[in-house]
Amino acid sequence: MIKEFLNKKRSIAVVGLGYVGLPLAVALSKKFNVIGFDVDNHKINEYSRGNDLTGDIGNKNLSLSNILFTSDESDLTEASLYIVAVPTPITQEKSPDFTYINSASETVGKYISKGNLVVYESTVYPGVTEDICVPILEKTSSLKCGVDFKVGYSPERINPGDKVHTIDNIVKIVSAMDDESLELIASIYEEIITAGVYRASSIKVAEAAKVVENTQRDINIAFINEISMVFNEMEVNTFDVLKAAGTKWNFLNFKPGLVGGHCISVDPYYFMHKAKELGFHSQIIAASRTINDNFGKYIGESIVKKMILNDKKIKNSNVLILGIAFKENSNDIRNTRVIDIIDTLREYGINVFVNDPFVDKIQVKKVYGIDLIDDYTNNKYDAIVVAVAHDCYSKIDFESILGIFSDNSILFDIKSCFKENDITKLGIDYWSL
Repeated sequence: MIKEFLNKKRSIAVVGLGYVGLPLAVALSKKFNVIGFDVDNHKINEYSRGNDLTGDIGNKNLSLSNILFTSDESDLTEASLYIVAVPTPITQEKSPDFTYINSASETVGKYISKGNLVVYESTVYPGVTEDICVPILEKTSSLKCGVDFKVGYSPERINPGDKVHTIDNIVKIVSAMDDESLELIASIYEEIITAGVYRASSIKVAEAAKVVENTQRDINIAFINEISMVFNEMEVNTFDVLKAAGTKWNFLNFKPGLVGGHCISVDPYYFMHKAKELGFHSQIIAASRTINDNFGKYIGESIVKKMILNDKKIKNSNVLILGIAFKENSNDIRNTRVIDIIDTLREYGINVFVNDPFVDKIQVKKVYGIDLIDDYTNNKYDAIVVAVAHDCYSKIDFESILGIFSDNSILFDIKSCFKENDITKLGIDYWSL
């Protein structure tokens, strides 16, 4: 059947065109007929015009891609393979929110026919594909899974903003309900993934692998964040400690910082939810989440404490925040923990100014109620916080804009982008994790 896809007699529909779905659709379009579906009309209109809202593809590459961008459900009738890449966030209560994946399953279920294959890429806990999504597909389509259509799972591993680890050079895990479907899914992905494809033994194994990948990172970062709080009290630079410790061959290279975004700060809650259903309390994972969820507030409190020690009047003081994306060189603001720093500072009556040239100002205003500033050099600040390690911030020559610092001002370098001596020689106090 792979030949029918390569000969473009069959089409692939990518359902959900965000930071995961769009790069996947563009990559697939180089070899296959691709239908790119999303319920967001604005997104579809922009993509059709060649405007890359994710910032990862580039307008030129998007314009050159041969994709039918649509928000018209009926266009899905033309597909034989459906790849669902919609968000799987958490609720305010930190429980899995299946709103998007359920809705996508209902939509796909309306248009699948006998012989079709549905592959999920959304991050879930083991069992969601077969126990939650399949029943929706069956109910909506009136077809029987395993008889009339098949399902598979291939967890996304896209790293937004990363120009090195792109979709084509990250090993792709694939899984399916039977060997025939597995080989078809693997063959499709092998056409676009130069790093290779790994065939998991079952759908549940593939689902679990994705959750474990991000939960492991969350735990390791939590450990580093916790020791950085201790080192802060000891006035020891954590990054210097890690550099020294990293000379040992088996030391794991994790750095302290804010843990936000749609993966690492979310996926552990999916695992904990399933574990709780089974009567198991995930102590290490829960503790890690608590540490990382509260780390932004800790940084905010540390900023206030340091300002007080520098004889700064806190109420109505001016603090500049550089960066609000959840990670460096990305325009993704989903679940950014920089907001925790901002909220903490505002609780003390501090005037907070935020700059980030990577992100969409309208989206930041809509989601967080913050008006970004374009030019941060026309004001004086009692403290400046480099919250996100965008390249444009790491290259700032503070000596050339020294006038933005007020007396006894402090530079808070969250990701240690600068050398302390380079800042203190300018008469500016320096703080890092």
